[in-house]
Amino acid sequence: MSPGLRNLTLAVHLTFSVGWVGAVAAYLALDITTATSGDAETLRAAYIAMDVTARYVILPLAVGSLVTGVVVSLGTKWGLFRHYWVVISLVLTTIATVVLLIELGTIRSLAAVASDSTGSVLRDLPSTLIHSVGGMGVLLVILVLNIYKPAGLTAYGERKREHATRMV
Repeated sequence: MSPGLRNLTLAVHLTFSVGWVGAVAAYLALDITTATSGDAETLRAAYIAMDVTARYVILPLAVGSLVTGVVVSLGTKWGLFRHYWVVISLVLTTIATVVLLIELGTIRSLAAVASDSTGSVLRDLPSTLIHSVGGMGVLLVILVLNIYKPAGLTAYGERKREHATRMV
């Protein structure tokens, strides 16, 4: 990958990744509202906004981050399976995206109930706070891994390094 294309791909990946963290922060604020508010209209608005945010903002950013992360890793010296921090980031990103896809059904159901309900029904709806806090935690771990890039080659990475050393 040429340096210009690598930088463009990295910029797109960072945009998706940072956007994902920001969108989850907005979702988390809405989720805290559903867990703490007693006002029916506030609850209705929060549940509906959570659905829109999850489907149209968080999901595309998650998928974009996953795809561009793979492209960036394949196009740079880090590789996809050479370093533990890349593998762990890939696994955590994949898990976070799969959990999000599963959780979208719950979020959509809560929004549907909220849009047609009033009063006590809205106050009895559950929040998805555990998932949103957990998701934010996972994203922050991925962020730290990608900034600090802890040392450690996988067995595959060791073989590639030994092969490169023998070729020189």
